[in-house]
Amino acid sequence: MAILICALPVRADTLRLASWNVDLERAGPGLLLRDLRRGADAQMAAIVEVLAQTQPDILILQGVDYDLDLLALSALRDLIAEGGGPRYAHLFARAPNAGVATGIDMDGDGRRGGPRDAQGFGAFAGQGGMALLSRYPVEDAGAQDFSGFLWRDLPGALLPRRDDAPFPSEAAQAVQRLPSRGHWVVPVLLPSGPLQVLTFHATPPVFDGPEDLNGRRNHDELRFWQLYLDGAFGPPPKARFVLMGHANLDAQRGEGRPEALRALLTDPRLQDPRPMRAGPGTQIETVDWPAPGPGARRVSYILPAADLTVTGAGVHWPPEGTPEGDLVAIASRHRLVWVNLSLP
Repeated sequence: MAILICALPVRADTLRLASWNVDLERAGPGLLLRDLRRGADAQMAAIVEVLAQTQPDILILQGVDYDLDLLALSALRDLIAEGGGPRYAHLFARAPNAGVATGIDMDGDGRRGGPRDAQGFGAFAGQGGMALLSRYPVEDAGAQDFSGFLWRDLPGALLPRRDDAPFPSEAAQAVQRLPSRGHWVVPVLLPSGPLQVLTFHATPPVFDGPEDLNGRRNHDELRFWQLYLDGAFGPPPKARFVLMGHANLDAQRGEGRPEALRALLTDPRLQDPRPMRAGPGTQIETVDWPAPGPGARRVSYILPAADLTVTGAGVHWPPEGTPEGDLVAIASRHRLVWVNLSLP
């Protein structure tokens, strides 16, 4: 008697991840929520249309003002759904370091209370935060928030010095947090199991003096992740994780200290899909700062774990001078970066 064995298909999650600095900061608390509720904003309409076109399942945003009850983020989520974009049932955001007052001169200019004297540059607490929007549940209780991690506690920290003394002062370095916005590890619960999302928004490595405070901090914000994967801050994920966020740094061009970023891009535990915009050539830039700015740079990254299957990747950057290209230029100076994964 013949016995037929029918193999059941292996379930796989097809997932689109995206990271995007949307430049939605406002000049004061509550103003972003006000503008979202008004609903007549060309930038927000363009952001909604880009998300309707790209349809990310898990979206990391930078440059979104934070409020305790996530009212602005919820309003943005609703606008995205109303405009034909993804319906994000799950939101995650924690207070960023931007605008968190220290009461100390943190930039060495002899004054206190300015945006540069906060834990991260900001005119008010919560300005320019990060957010995770997901079609899948987020395990809030299992999330790790390293935003309070002190810079001086990083092994091998490149703390700035001037005249052979801590810069701007010993008191400042005693309270200075490493993340300028935040460093999070957030479990997203897919049908096939959790995916750990490691995300961040690093400070720009410019706007300082010869002590190179911002350049050194940017370097160490990126180096944190390699140490995290080494197990320096607790058990790291071994599989099913992705590092994604805004490095504010190009590994090949421009100012800054690219060694830590280059180490991440070549780390055998990670893979770099090198997302590119459509069209000829190898255009991997994610922003183009006009003159007198630095020009086109790759500053946003999605680096899946080496054992994950990447099925596609790109930078959503339609040709300039087209209606689609004009739309993304209205949405943000930065372009949305996406990566597709197949997760068994």
